[in-house]
Amino acid sequence: MDETPSQTAALTAPAGAQAFTFGDPEAVMDRRDVLDYVECWLNGEWYETPISFDGLARSLRAATHHASAVHFKAQVLASTLRPHPLLSRATLQRAALDFQVFGNGYLERPRNRLGGSLPLRNALAKYTRRHRDLKRFGFLRTWKDEYTFPAGSICHLMEPDVHQEIYGLPQYLAALQSAWLNESATLFRRRYYNNGSHAGFILYLSDPDVQQGDVDSLRKSLQSSKGVGNFRNLLFHSPGGKEKAIQLLPIGEATAKDEFFNIKNVSRDDQLAAHRVPPQLIGVVPANAGGFGEVVNAARVFARNEIQPLQTSFSQAINEWMGEVVCSFDPYELPSVEPVHQALV
Repeated sequence: MDETPSQTAALTAPAGAQAFTFGDPEAVMDRRDVLDYVECWLNGEWYETPISFDGLARSLRAATHHASAVHFKAQVLASTLRPHPLLSRATLQRAALDFQVFGNGYLERPRNRLGGSLPLRNALAKYTRRHRDLKRFGFLRTWKDEYTFPAGSICHLMEPDVHQEIYGLPQYLAALQSAWLNESATLFRRRYYNNGSHAGFILYLSDPDVQQGDVDSLRKSLQSSKGVGNFRNLLFHSPGGKEKAIQLLPIGEATAKDEFFNIKNVSRDDQLAAHRVPPQLIGVVPANAGGFGEVVNAARVFARNEIQPLQTSFSQAINEWMGEVVCSFDPYELPSVEPVHQALV
């Protein structure tokens, strides 16, 4: 049977060049909208927060050093409290944690049937809102789950803000971008290892004897190497192939150029600077032989510059609101450690 001209042309025509990707693009979370507005607006009865408190709560776990510094301050402050029948250390620690995360802390004073004070309770700052009269407070978990606290039953601990006076804002806002960058770098590196078939090379095939079916089979094998079972060996047999008929051309080395360690270290330093917590107090391992200096002196400076102002702020606000001294603190002191002299044998 004679071949038609079209069939002859199809057999002699060289295979066309093809390009394909090794994986679909993966979206990266973008939470920059948490700082889009810094003014409070009235939704009818309640003032909304100047920034998204839900975004602040989610950002707490975005980076290790951010969460560690926040919890460290709250724990140290609670550990120095002198317990009172109306204020326990557990309650103060919850209020201090809200204060560090949101710049607002709320203590509720429940009453018994005779009008006496019961032990104070912490009202979650994420859902507590101020009324339009600025005197009442409400708990708004959802739009249909609303509770108004009795008048005068809420003590509002607030970190001052330069844009408004209704809610407080935390002091670490300037370091949020660094915390998100730290998280993005970690997620990128984790996806890099989980993927296993990233666009790091070009497979160049120039053998004219390779059939289209062989190309399709090779493409299917490469695409299936992503995910579970990645980094598998690949066999390509071309009996009549010439030297360099198939080449692997690298287009980038992500492991060397993503600056992972520099991003992690710089973003970590930004977070610790915003929280003003010495790195040696939260377990940061020094990269140099000299270390970070003596930990005892760092703890004493931290106690004077950070813990003592927090103690003063909390005690004054709570005691003035209660009308009696229920919140007092012990100084944050370190036990003296005497050097041990080993006797010479």
